[in-house]
Amino acid sequence: MKGLEDDEGLAGKVALISGGGAAGDGIGNGRAAAILLARAGTKVMVADRELKLAERTVEMIREEGGTASAIASDVTDEEDCKRLVEATVNQFGRLDFLDNNVGIGSRGSVVDEKPEQYRKVMQVNVETMFLLSKYAIPAMVKTAKGGAIVNISSISALRPRGLTTYTTSKAAVIGLSRAMAVDHGRDNIRVNCICPGPMYTPMVYAHGKGMSEAARTQRTKASLLKTEGTGWDVGHAVKFLLSDHARYITGQVLVVDGGVTLQGPERDSRDH
Repeated sequence: MKGLEDDEGLAGKVALISGGGAAGDGIGNGRAAAILLARAGTKVMVADRELKLAERTVEMIREEGGTASAIASDVTDEEDCKRLVEATVNQFGRLDFLDNNVGIGSRGSVVDEKPEQYRKVMQVNVETMFLLSKYAIPAMVKTAKGGAIVNISSISALRPRGLTTYTTSKAAVIGLSRAMAVDHGRDNIRVNCICPGPMYTPMVYAHGKGMSEAARTQRTKASLLKTEGTGWDVGHAVKFLLSDHARYITGQVLVVDGGVTLQGPERDSRDH
């Protein structure tokens, strides 16, 4: 027998997913979350800098009978963030959830990193979440009397391994998430953060030189479970934190890494 406590609270709600595209038919963190939320009855606005990538996510959702729309957006631009939130509300009539996925990497130390690259990483990895939340929160309060936000950080924020600027930005995401949770609990808005471990996603393998089998083996060995994570693992975590099953969880960091941060062997930050 099912009770009210079994209801995920996702059906009929509206989610905005930034960075919801992925190369080809690959499953990135944002695309996985979008598909899983749509399967639960959530209407999804999929945003990506490249419209065709967002459109492919929408096609995948619609093929399963879900409801979704695609939009191109540069979330480093404040006006674009405002437009994105407004477009979501205009399309679906409300906004309940925000999943912030946008991010880029960097490998330099403080000595090697160019200041302009440091600023770019901080802008893309942190400021985008600040800007989208700035406009999403008032929309959630006005149209849904509350909501939930998930920001994607990284285990690099918890166990630095030489990715200095990236680590700094992802640590800032954790701080931002917890501070937002304090600020907006009174608005019935929960804010949580996910720290993924070594996930095999299109962002990892579809750009540049990809990833060698040796590097993948090393990443797999770094896990206590001796397995490699995927975008689905992060997507399921996002779905949980946005759902009513997490109604009493806010300001928390959920580590999704197969136990990588619990053991000693280090991964070479330059082994790609």
